[in-house]
Amino acid sequence: MKQNPIVFITGGSRGIGAAIARRAAASGFDIWLNYRSNHEAAAKVCNDVEKIGRICTLLPFDVSDEEGMMAALEPLLAEVTPFGFIHNAGITRDGLVALMNRKDWDLVLDVHLTGFFLLSRIMVKAMLPMRQGRIIAISSLSGETGQSGQFNYAAAKAGMIGAAKSLAREVARRNILVNVVSPGLIETEMIKDLPLDDMVAGIPLGRVGRAEEVAGVVNFLLGPEAGYITGQVISVNGGLYM
Repeated sequence: MKQNPIVFITGGSRGIGAAIARRAAASGFDIWLNYRSNHEAAAKVCNDVEKIGRICTLLPFDVSDEEGMMAALEPLLAEVTPFGFIHNAGITRDGLVALMNRKDWDLVLDVHLTGFFLLSRIMVKAMLPMRQGRIIAISSLSGETGQSGQFNYAAAKAGMIGAAKSLAREVARRNILVNVVSPGLIETEMIKDLPLDDMVAGIPLGRVGRAEEVAGVVNFLLGPEAGYITGQVISVNGGLYM
């Protein structure tokens, strides 16, 4: 029996990650679903994927924990190589830089940027002999423009953009495509405490985005019609930043 291609998604239990998992499953991919600790939410996404008829493998580990990451992934990679890797895991610890402590800087950089490095390294090693693959980093509007109160988050997301562009150059000749999707204000838990009424006034489309709209762009980048796209940043922000 022919095996379905696999997409590995970090931070897949909620929000954008969960939407990406459901959309990829609907397009014929089996899913490796990483999450840190929300077992109930991850199980729900897994159930949705399996209802579509795809296989979902749950991988609970912290993307900044190299030892835990390797323990979870190495046995799987010994058997099969994913076609796609989407680094979506994220965390915020917002605050003015004058008041920001080192712990909050390290935590945000570790999850977004160091996690992307560690996972890209292991995934690229597996993809290179296969001569195919898609790597997609989920960045943010903050990484493109900078945002007050997000010194750590903006630095991490901007770093992901630079890292993805560098990686795209390294692996292009092996037909591994690396791109960035950069959401703006998307209706997830991450924006629930923001003053949205004031912020929406600055969005040309006049609304926040939906996680499914981000997932649609990721799904396109995983597909055959995106075979000549690499090293690009695709913004999904309603025109907030052009």
